[in-house]
Amino acid sequence: MNIEVLFSEQSPIPSHAIAALLALGIGILQLKKNKGTSLHKFIGYTWIGLMFYVSVSSFFIHKLRILNILSPIHLLSIFTIGSLIYAILMVRKGEIEKHSRTMTLLFYLGLVLTGAFTLLPNRIMYTVIFS
Repeated sequence: MNIEVLFSEQSPIPSHAIAALLALGIGILQLKKNKGTSLHKFIGYTWIGLMFYVSVSSFFIHKLRILNILSPIHLLSIFTIGSLIYAILMVRKGEIEKHSRTMTLLFYLGLVLTGAFTLLPNRIMYTVIFS
């Protein structure tokens, strides 16, 4: 593992990666804990903040260019921000099932699946972990 590779990258790549890793750890904790408690809400809002930062900061990362300076990851970021807003609205309306399903899908699709793509050869996290 070579963490120096990550910190030698341009901003916001290091903070984006750290926020994503924190969101992954907090998300795992959140999925295992009791729901509806004060701790669940605190962890949830922390996770939402991290995911919002990861999504917004992705618009300033242009390593993978497919459509000019954009990539499919940027479309995922738009979807993630919309889903975060939707999940908050659903829990405030008492639609717990919709909230839960949205947050769980965001965890697995927005973090786990997307994170797996960062481990492809020639990507920064691949170099960090496997060099």
